Amino acid sequence: MTLDLILLSALLLSVIWTVMTVRLVRSVVGLALTSAILAVIMYRLNSPLAAVFELSVCSGLISVIFITTVSYTQRISKERFLIRRRERLLRFLYLPFIIIVVGLLLIRYLKIPQFGLPLEAGVTDARLVLWNMRHLDLLGQVIILIAGVFGVVIFFKEH
Repeated sequence: MTLDLILLSALLLSVIWTVMTVRLVRSVVGLALTSAILAVIMYRLNSPLAAVFELSVCSGLISVIFITTVSYTQRISKERFLIRRRERLLRFLYLPFIIIVVGLLLIRYLKIPQFGLPLEAGVTDARLVLWNMRHLDLLGQVIILIAGVFGVVIFFKEH
């Protein structure tokens, strides 16, 4: 239970950092970190296939696409950067406090259930689950990967 609270706290901190940072590269790194922590949480909830998909698509493919896009953007001036950072901090200044208050209220007034996903009786091999029982998940994963690859190829062809 303690490890779960640490993971959830790390997830919230990485989400806040992703939203609050002004630099796009740091936001992409924060998004990848958030996805990696979420993958660990999914794995702890006995959902290793969802964790692998989260790690490969969100932490991997999406981050590569975002980094590629960010590398083609123009840098702004130092003055404009400082103005943008001040505006962003003022816009999201209340966000950490709201998250903390809502979290404390949820902990105080709600019973936190113990999450666990039961395995189907007798099936413990991930290969059997993936290839025989989760066809749509596998198809969705392949479509997302192919769309990402084609998007990067088309992006580089135009430049």
